[in-house]
Amino acid sequence: MTPLSRRAFAAAATAALLTGCGGGHGATRSTAGHPTGTTPSARSSAKPARALGRSVPVGLEIPAIGVDTPVIRLGLAPDRTVEVPPITADDRAGWYRHSPTPGQTGPSVILGHVTVGAHGDGVFRHLARLRRGDTITARLENGTAAVFAVGEVRTVAKADFPTEAVYGAVDRPELRLITCGGPRSGDEYRDNVIVFAALTSASP
Repeated sequence: MTPLSRRAFAAAATAALLTGCGGGHGATRSTAGHPTGTTPSARSSAKPARALGRSVPVGLEIPAIGVDTPVIRLGLAPDRTVEVPPITADDRAGWYRHSPTPGQTGPSVILGHVTVGAHGDGVFRHLARLRRGDTITARLENGTAAVFAVGEVRTVAKADFPTEAVYGAVDRPELRLITCGGPRSGDEYRDNVIVFAALTSASP
C-alpha cells in the first residue's frame, strides 16, 4: 500500500465499522494508529499459497452459507470513517479499497450487512455460521479466483473491536469478513462478527 493508503487504512480501524447493519446511520470515528507485528488469528492447518498481484475483487462466493455476491468498492466517509455498503434490496458486499486486494500480502477487508432495514436479510446474514476450513472464493477483476480457508470466526463487542487482530500486519495473504451480530436494539447490533481466513490457492 502507498503511505496515503496506509493512513486511510488505519483511520478506518474502528470498533463500530458496521453500526448501520440494521439500517442505522454512521460509524464511530477511530483515532487508532496502525499496529505492527504479525497476527496469528487466521492461522489454519491449510497450506498457505503464494501471494498474488494486485487485482480488485468483483465477486465473493461462500458455499457453506449460500453467499454469491458482487463486490463493490468502499472508501472513507466524509468523517474519515470507513464507508459501508448502501442499504438496498440488492444487498452486496463491499471491499475496503485502502486494504490489500484479496491475495496480496496483508489483511484484505470485506464488509457486509447482516440486515438491510426494511429489505430484510443482508448478504452476510449467516456469517457467524462459518467454521474452520470452510472456503471463501474472491473473484478478481483479472479473472483469477483467490480461494481462502477460514481459520477463525469471532463474535466480539463493538466496544472491544480487536483492531490489531483485524488490521495488523501479517506476512501472508489473508482475508477479513466483517458484519454485525449479537443482540439487537432498534436498528443497531451490539457486536461484530469477524471471519479470519488465509489464501490457500488461486486459479485463472
